[in-house]
Order: sequence, then structure tokens, then C-alpha cells
Amino acid sequence: MAPRSIANATITFGLVTVPVKLYASSQTSEAISFNLLHKKCGSRLKQFYRCIDEEEEISRDEMVKGYEFSKGQYVILSEEELKALEQRSTQEIVVAEFVPSESIDPVYFEKAYYLGPDKGGDRAYRLLAEAMRRTGKWAVGMYTARGREYLVALRPAEQGLVLQQLHYAHEVRPFSELDLTGGEIKEQELKLAMMLADQITSEEFNPEAYKDESHRKLRDLIQRKVEGEDILAFKAEKPRPQVIDLMEALKASLAGAGSGPREAESRKPARRAPRARTAPKAVAGKGRGQK
Repeated sequence: MAPRSIANATITFGLVTVPVKLYASSQTSEAISFNLLHKKCGSRLKQFYRCIDEEEEISRDEMVKGYEFSKGQYVILSEEELKALEQRSTQEIVVAEFVPSESIDPVYFEKAYYLGPDKGGDRAYRLLAEAMRRTGKWAVGMYTARGREYLVALRPAEQGLVLQQLHYAHEVRPFSELDLTGGEIKEQELKLAMMLADQITSEEFNPEAYKDESHRKLRDLIQRKVEGEDILAFKAEKPRPQVIDLMEALKASLAGAGSGPREAESRKPARRAPRARTAPKAVAGKGRGQK
């Protein structure tokens, strides 16, 4: 089944315009969410807001938005004031510059969307993707949608383009805030660490080799509960021994690494849990998942 686009947009750089469609790059259907239930009867719980001063429940039409500028002091912002600040959603991706791909630190990465050509944009779309692929450059610019401006990068991937939403500079904490003093490096330890890294190096990243065991175990637990199995307790994994001697740990790692494939790559694919059947309200709950 072909994916459905979530929005239409236009890439512009110079006098060139490229009509495109946005697609989600990840699927949330596999995400596991829970409903909050009353432990006594198994009914769904309703979330509500309560005024801490007047000790009463507040409806949404009685709520306003406030920013705490000092402890316990708020400035009120009306919906009209906030609405007036919104950018006009042009759905336009305006390219400001092209930069070397390696110059964008992945720490700036936020959400990613696939881009596909819209009607009449096939040639320009492929031309832009191939030009960036051959030059090793990404396009950086602004994308105006949903009432605000997003900092984005366009990057080539396989045969198409990816819209990579980026954090603004003020949203990224400087690495210099960390205390990285101490930890003297010994040359012999460094050589062993490099040998270990080289010994377990692969030609490329293979995401299929890594399985989300936590997700699989949770799915399996839910299915077993739906089928009526009474689960009492789980055995906790034994903690890994603490590394005392760095040199000895590196030597032991080198001795045990071997030349075969990594453990993650040699695992068999995780067995997918059967689709859950409709269950009573007190067991599985109904309605949309609560975050």
C-alpha cells in the first residue's frame, strides 16, 4: 500500500520551484501506548484541571495561557495575541544556501520527512537531488507551515530527498557546559582501543541487524495477558561486572571479539506477537491511547 502524503509544499531556490509532497519517515502504528484505568473497577479515567486556590474543577473555556517570568508571577497572553504572531503558512521551503553535508552536526537533527515530487515537478526534483548527491552538499533554508517557521535541511537519500527539520542554535546546549576535565589517556590503552574498534568495524550501518527487544517483550507480555496467562514475576538480568582495570578490560575485549559477525547481526529476527483480540474493558481498555 502506497504511503499517503501529509502535506504539499514547494521548494524554491533562485528562480527554480519544485512542487513536492511530504511523507512521514517513521510509522507510529507500532508504538505502544497505555490508557489509565481505575484499579478497582477497570474503567477509563478522565483527565481534568483543578484550580489550586479555589479547589474546584476548571473547564477549558475558563483557561488562559500564562508565562511564568518570575516565581509565582505570570503574564497572560490571549489567543488573539498569540494568533497575531503566527506566520502565514505558505508551505514553501525557501533554500537560503548550500553547505557541505559534514558541516551540519547531527545534534541539530530533529524530525525527518520524506519528500516526493508533486505533479509537474519530477525533473526538477531529480535534478536537485542528483546535484546535491554529486556535490556532497545539503540545502539549508526555512519552511513555513502550521503558523511558524522551521529551520530545515534538504538532503539526498537513495533516489530522493529528505526534509530534515533542525533545531535552532538557541535550542542546542553547548558541549562546553560539560565538565570533561581529568581522564589522562595512556598511549598503550589508546592503541588497544583502536585495535578493538577496528576488529568490530563493519563496512556500513545495517539497522535491520538491531532489534527492539524491549518493544518485543512488552508486546509479548500484553498478548499473554490478553490470552489470560497469569504472570507473577520476571527474573532480573544480572548486572554486568564493574570495570576495574581499563587495560585488562581492553585486552579481554580484544580476545573475545573474534573475527565473526557481531552478536547483534547474528540474532534471529524477533518473533512478532500475534494481533491482540478484542478484550474486556478492564483488561485492555478502549479508545485512543493516552500519552
